[in-house]
Amino acid sequence: MFLLGIDIGTSSIKVSVVDVKTQTCVASTQYPEKEVEIKSIEKGWAEQSPEEWWTNTKKAIEQLSNSAQIDLKKIKAIGIAYQMHGLVVVDKLQNVLRDSIIWCDSRAVSIGEKAFDEIGREKCLHHLLNAPGNFTASKLAWVAKNEPEIYRRIDKIMLPGDFIAMKLTGQIATSISALSEGIFWDFSAKEISKDILQYYNFDKDLIPEVKPVFSNHGYLKDEIAEELGLIPGVIVGYKSGDQPNNALSLNVLRPGEVAATAGTSGVIYGVSDGLPSDKQSRINTFAHVNYTTDSQHTGVLLCINGTGSMYRWAKSCFAPDKSYQELNHLAASAPIGSKGLMVLPFGNGAERMLNNKYTGAQVLGIDLNTHTSADIFRAVQEGIAFAFRYGLDIMRENGMQPKVIRAGKTNLFLSEVFTQTFVDVTNTPVELYENDGSVGAAIGAGIGAGIFNNLEDAFKDHKLIKRIETKNVDKYEPIYQEWKQILLQKI
Repeated sequence: MFLLGIDIGTSSIKVSVVDVKTQTCVASTQYPEKEVEIKSIEKGWAEQSPEEWWTNTKKAIEQLSNSAQIDLKKIKAIGIAYQMHGLVVVDKLQNVLRDSIIWCDSRAVSIGEKAFDEIGREKCLHHLLNAPGNFTASKLAWVAKNEPEIYRRIDKIMLPGDFIAMKLTGQIATSISALSEGIFWDFSAKEISKDILQYYNFDKDLIPEVKPVFSNHGYLKDEIAEELGLIPGVIVGYKSGDQPNNALSLNVLRPGEVAATAGTSGVIYGVSDGLPSDKQSRINTFAHVNYTTDSQHTGVLLCINGTGSMYRWAKSCFAPDKSYQELNHLAASAPIGSKGLMVLPFGNGAERMLNNKYTGAQVLGIDLNTHTSADIFRAVQEGIAFAFRYGLDIMRENGMQPKVIRAGKTNLFLSEVFTQTFVDVTNTPVELYENDGSVGAAIGAGIGAGIFNNLEDAFKDHKLIKRIETKNVDKYEPIYQEWKQILLQKI
């Protein structure tokens, strides 16, 4: 018996098949190989086509079917993970009305800041746990103001994962977790936020039916099953934003446990049994995958827009023909501190942890006589680690004190330089696991479909690969403090 996980990433779609008996991935692929374009019509804008996500999802599953030595008709449940905070709008016939305004789009920042002031800062933080910021609700308000003809045709709004589930099943539904990441959920009243609906003048009917994260989100349509080589009626048992899903895949489900990821964006995500909020909304609190109104498990999220995207930019500019593995080896040949070269990796939209400031990415202190490409790639990895430390200190101010951080051995955590720098700069050990967003989505599907008896059953074979301890804390601390002072001057 197998489970299918679909991860709707910013760069590509990844799909994996998990064996229920062993909870291990038996087949995996992604499509396309080249990173999907982020459309930036104006500075600070970021859009992608939902229909392209769907096309790429089908192609990824087709590619999986062609390459894997497994029978896809043995798949019993489907789970979906997706890039968070994106806005998808459809009409009554489920036609997409415009490209999705995705997570790193900054156009609604001023709209959200005005709402924060006019609804009331204390009220927002008490009920929403966040400022409206440039999250999904504020993006929808931008559409209402700037594209009124499109807005009038909207029947339902969705997050990216809701859209893919709709294409698979024909049904439109969402979850409390999804609503919270869009800043539509009132944690205090335990309902859809009346304040947001009234302030932005949204009709509540725009919100789809609300279901638990682990539940029946619909059954695979006959014609889609035939097209994908699956059996009709397979249950879609799980949908989650990528960061709560990453935490799930690392078995980070209990208060005090913390996960990290360093893909296109960088995230530290800690679980709480309270309703914490940062007064400046530099970090954000959302409903975790196991949140219920009776057991309010929340996820405290630090997001850095420009991590893997910064490394990708450096690769494309300085070593387009080298693999990331080669770049990691190159970075390892440079000394700690990169001979004084420093990087601010903030070139992918306004950063919430910097109070929604956009500084742009910067490479500072270049010496044309001493610095090499090895120094550049190490400085990029160090700059990303410094950004994590800056954000983690904000989380610590708000009560999150991780003793260990779990991460998947993937993306930047494949680099020994980055991983050790992250550990030393944050002064926190890291435990690495085989983990993947699409695998986590598959496990989630098994939980939602009732194939696993409980959360513990789903992770009984979860194995640690490696634990990395601190090594160079004293060397990195003065370098980080210098980097921090440069950053503070920029913001």
